[in-house]
Amino acid sequence: MADVPPPLVAELVWSDGLRFDATSRATTAVVDGDGKAGPSPMQYAAMGFAGCMASDVVDIIHKGRHPMSALRATFTGTRAEIPPRRFLHISLHFTIEGAVPSEAVERAIALSREKYCSVWHSFRQDIELSTTFDIHP
Repeated sequence: MADVPPPLVAELVWSDGLRFDATSRATTAVVDGDGKAGPSPMQYAAMGFAGCMASDVVDIIHKGRHPMSALRATFTGTRAEIPPRRFLHISLHFTIEGAVPSEAVERAIALSREKYCSVWHSFRQDIELSTTFDIHP
């Protein structure tokens, strides 16, 4: 049987207003429900999802030994108008620099979405997700 990773623990301590000091392992951040003193919870969800897929894509492209020199992931999310104002549609666009074949990028994105990105697999599966990319050699 495979080793089960320890649970991820995050602790938030209210400071004032809608601001919290958040800690997970040795990392600290501010979470602000108003999005003024720090990212809001939905901004963190967006950054977490984009970061998860971007990390997977970089890792898969590097393992394929393709010469990528830069990657930018741009998240655009459409939210419901009434509470809970969850994401209804997410668009994630990757801009990649380097001589990376488009097939390698398509494969990396598909593997992240279908198998590796734990953040995506933690979201509701009725969210529409579209991914696009550009390659600049």
